[in-house]
Amino acid sequence: MKTHNLIQGSPEWLAYRAQNFNASDAPAMMGCSPYKTRAELLREVHTGRPAEVDVATQKRFDAGHRAEALARPLAEEILGEELYPVTGSAGRLSASFDGLTLDGSTAWEHKALNSAIRAAFDAMDRMGPHDDADACRLLPMYHRVQMEQQLHVSGADRCLFLASEWDADGELIAQRHCWYYPDAELRANILRGWEQFERDLAAYVLPESAPAAPVGQAPEMLPALRIEITGAVTASNLAEFKATALGAIRSVNRDLQTDQHFADAEKAVKWCADVEQRLAAAKEHALSQTATIDALFKTIDDISSEARRVRLDLDKLVTRRKGELKDAEVARARDALSMHVLALNAEISPARLQHVAELGAAIKGLKTLDSVRAKLDDAVAAEKVRLDTRAREIRENLTHCRAAGAGLEYLFADVATLVHKPADEFRTLVAARIDTHRAAEARKEAERQAAEAARIAAAEQRARDEAAAAERQRLEADARAAEQARQDEQDREDARRRALDLERQAATVPAPIKMQIVPPSAPSQPEPATLNLGATCARLGFTVSAHFVGDVLGIQPAATDKRASLYTERQFGLICERIAAHVRTLAATHKQAAA
Repeated sequence: MKTHNLIQGSPEWLAYRAQNFNASDAPAMMGCSPYKTRAELLREVHTGRPAEVDVATQKRFDAGHRAEALARPLAEEILGEELYPVTGSAGRLSASFDGLTLDGSTAWEHKALNSAIRAAFDAMDRMGPHDDADACRLLPMYHRVQMEQQLHVSGADRCLFLASEWDADGELIAQRHCWYYPDAELRANILRGWEQFERDLAAYVLPESAPAAPVGQAPEMLPALRIEITGAVTASNLAEFKATALGAIRSVNRDLQTDQHFADAEKAVKWCADVEQRLAAAKEHALSQTATIDALFKTIDDISSEARRVRLDLDKLVTRRKGELKDAEVARARDALSMHVLALNAEISPARLQHVAELGAAIKGLKTLDSVRAKLDDAVAAEKVRLDTRAREIRENLTHCRAAGAGLEYLFADVATLVHKPADEFRTLVAARIDTHRAAEARKEAERQAAEAARIAAAEQRARDEAAAAERQRLEADARAAEQARQDEQDREDARRRALDLERQAATVPAPIKMQIVPPSAPSQPEPATLNLGATCARLGFTVSAHFVGDVLGIQPAATDKRASLYTERQFGLICERIAAHVRTLAATHKQAAA
């Protein structure tokens, strides 16, 4: 807070106040002051001339200053420290404090104890202690607004609100006090209210000088009606009265546009009623004289009838035109709000605002057009402040959503509805949606990775199985090849043994033919096994068995097809050689035995 060395009430202090937005004016700016309208405050700030203080207002001010001075020791006793009057500002916002503590932590505001304040404290008494934030919210709004701006300007933590009443001798009659604590929502509304006030002030056009409050004028003063009757009319100015009365009646203005017109019309309604009453009285007076003069009564009835007709017609016209003009003012105010809403909606798209001010209810009971306009202007300003506050909150929500949800806009297709939520609730909702989405995406990614890992594992397992199968086949082939090589070696060994046996036998038994058996050599390339046993026997011209070929001749089939033994062409030659050797051996053996 910036402090100003000013004496409250001095010309310098008044000049300072004219250039700033003061806490004491904040209730009028917010449209809740019982002493000044917002329109009046706009005019005062625009012109730099405060309203003239009448005798009653000055008397109220003087009584307030006296009570404040008397109550200061009470406040200092409650606080336990001294209070100092201070004028301070924060930017263009200003406050003149009844008192501040030296450390600036506590402010003091004094008011004269009245019925409204008594009712507030009675309500507090029913709640309990007066030192909590809820109790002070029962004070009249215009007092709360003033103290809230004081706390904003000073940075104080609290304000002692003290209301007192004193007698003429300076003796205390009653005092009530409580603690006022900051209200963040009200403070925000006040700041927005001054922003709107400054915009309205920039666009303010001083209206034409307002005339004094209209006083209705009757169409014309009529002469006193005099009728004397003695069985005949002896004296009467009825003809003059009729001409004047009808002329006045017919001159009544029915084109009602201004408060002056309405005041004149209402006065004319009362005047017509008075004419009717005077004519009725004159008629009764004439009748009391027992005269029966048809012309007299006819004239009186004509005038009375015309006055009554105009009275009734004019009374209806007054009511209708007032209603029409009030409706026009309400429509003007509604149009101003609609234009403001359109401008805000363009800023906060896709969200939308609607004004909810009950403009018709705001002017209920008001009689004059000036008061209607002033009240509607206050209602429009208050609604603009509310709309600006909501628009700012929505813009902040939209900004947060766009920043936090960048790239995830599809999660907030209903953002136009969601942004109307309070900031904390909205931010929680945005975070929850994003977290839920990310968790779902994480689950999907984990599931995808798990599926990919399972696929890779399955592929690796298949590869291992195929490699194992290939290895088994290779090993089996190697085993078969080794077995075949072993068998072949065994066959060669058997053939060598048999050949050696034959040679030994041939050495002891003369043989007509000596045949040397040469073991078959391994072919350089694999030879196909195409000869089954039947084909082999067909070539030999006689039948041999697989047992004979395998066990006697020592030649194993090169392959098998189901149960059939298959032999190569090399093996067929070997079979032939061994059969021949076998036959020669048998022949030699039997020949030796026979000798």
